[in-house]
Amino acid sequence: MAKMKPSSLAVFNSNDVFTTGADSTLPFTQNRDLFYLSGADQENTILVLFPDCPDPAHREVLFVTETNAHIAVWEGEKLTKEKATEVTGIKTVYWLKDFDKKFFEMMTQCDTVYFNTNEHYRQSVEIETRDDRFIKKTKAQYPAHNYAKSAPILQRLRAVKDSIEIDLMQQACDITNAGFRRVLNFLKPGVMEYEVEAEFLHEFIRRRSDGFAYTPIIASGNNANVLHYIENNQECKDGDLMLIDAGAQYANYASDMSRTIPVNGRFTERQKQVYDAVLRVKNDATKMLVPGTLWKEYHVEVGKLMTKELLSLGLLDKADVQNEDPNWPAYKKYFMHGTSHHIGLDTHDYGILWEPMQAGNVFTVEPGIYIPEEGFGIRLEDDVVINESGAPFNLMRDIPIETEEIEEIMNA
Repeated sequence: MAKMKPSSLAVFNSNDVFTTGADSTLPFTQNRDLFYLSGADQENTILVLFPDCPDPAHREVLFVTETNAHIAVWEGEKLTKEKATEVTGIKTVYWLKDFDKKFFEMMTQCDTVYFNTNEHYRQSVEIETRDDRFIKKTKAQYPAHNYAKSAPILQRLRAVKDSIEIDLMQQACDITNAGFRRVLNFLKPGVMEYEVEAEFLHEFIRRRSDGFAYTPIIASGNNANVLHYIENNQECKDGDLMLIDAGAQYANYASDMSRTIPVNGRFTERQKQVYDAVLRVKNDATKMLVPGTLWKEYHVEVGKLMTKELLSLGLLDKADVQNEDPNWPAYKKYFMHGTSHHIGLDTHDYGILWEPMQAGNVFTVEPGIYIPEEGFGIRLEDDVVINESGAPFNLMRDIPIETEEIEEIMNA
């Protein structure tokens, strides 16, 4: 609210409940901005923030669906007004049926309305959200108001995690660690990729995770060279590597881990050679995640690290580098994706990429080398917190990553 213009209010709508056909729905997932600001994790919820409202009771207002005994029996307990205050800290709670009347009163007292729009750099939303419909309706009903967007404020707020958020992300990473160790004891030749996925999910759910933070990649052999391989339906064969990209979600906070392990429990010399090259790049890239680093320049420097490793592996030669296209450097043949992204309530979280990194940002670090002609790809990924001074803090420091430790656990 301190970042808002004078005489302005901001409105945040919950996500829709999405139907799949007939009377079936997908599990509800809350709008991350509404959850971040209020802690309310229920459908059909609206948050209004109006810091300059002449009525102090209307400076923070939450609207929730009126509950009753019938709803409690069929759908489970919903927030009462008292429970909503307890969960969110917001004292003024109204039923959703009263929204239009209360909102009209507040609109007569403000000049500017902040709308919540999705401005993530990767967004590709093709459906109309509750916020989209609300924007259309409000502009039609109140054409003389000024309108602004809340995304620039929230991008900065959500990008810097406080200690409570980091604790929740640590729990998500710890659950991911447990899932990975379970898989290390399970994987062997003849196992199907989907069985490995099931092992992760079993461990995630039994530890009170929300499940996977994103669709997992369980890619054995050449499947690892498809960056977004999610079919997870092939047999894991002796001699192959398995690239795993999976992370648990806990209390709506994501983790994002990549590991690459040998199906039979032993790396070949060539596999280990490439693996160690990726690990060196990851470790050196992590050291650059300090306050003041620019995301774009960071990726250029990581490219230099990767080029050096690819030359030593014999995958590139000096002529490849000398003749490279500056817009698509030679190393991109084997490492074609970015090294880091923000992570938090979303796996690819909010963050302003053209501003310097700062303490409290949480980034993934995920270099990879993909070699289709050799039948394997390797990606290693941890989640790290940028500190005010000193090295970044690795939330996945306890998840096995050295080849020797992986082999030891798999052959115990």
